Amino acid sequence: MTPDELMNEACRLAIESVTNNWGGPFGAVIARDGEIVARGQNRVLLTGDVTAHAEIEAIRKAVQVLNAEAPSIADEHRNESTLALIPRPEGSPDTFPERARMLTGMEIYVSGVPCPMCMSAVYWSRLDAVYFASDLAATSGIGFDDAFQYEDFTRPLADRSIKIEQIRPDLGAAAYATWAAKPDKHPY
Repeated sequence: MTPDELMNEACRLAIESVTNNWGGPFGAVIARDGEIVARGQNRVLLTGDVTAHAEIEAIRKAVQVLNAEAPSIADEHRNESTLALIPRPEGSPDTFPERARMLTGMEIYVSGVPCPMCMSAVYWSRLDAVYFASDLAATSGIGFDDAFQYEDFTRPLADRSIKIEQIRPDLGAAAYATWAAKPDKHPY
């Protein structure tokens, strides 16, 4: 499929989400080499789950499709899955020499620019590219204004709109020390 056809499918899914009262006008398609791997639609109103955005739904479905055997890091299918380790990209600031493949080699097509939560999921899933149809201004114009979140993240913790503070670093340090000392950790 062409990029136009993939975006058309993402927008068709967005319209279907609205028409069926599942959620906002957001659809997403994850593709590899022009072939659809997974689709997602906003299902916040259907599920009551505020994280049920189209991008998150598509990422979760792509992982299910690619990990048909439900591999874990201890499983013989690991090297065929999204958990297979690959070398870090050249120029990456990553301190680990390898990371789990995740969705490397794939792209996501979305009806609207991803919100900060979805954009974080795109980074974590290692998608190669994001293509969107409607920008932040258009999205804000229909009542989905995420610009304030992008702005809030740039502020010092004490100046954010939601109270955020560190407490009991000693407890967190124990969990971090356990990970750091794990000789067979699987970086993802």
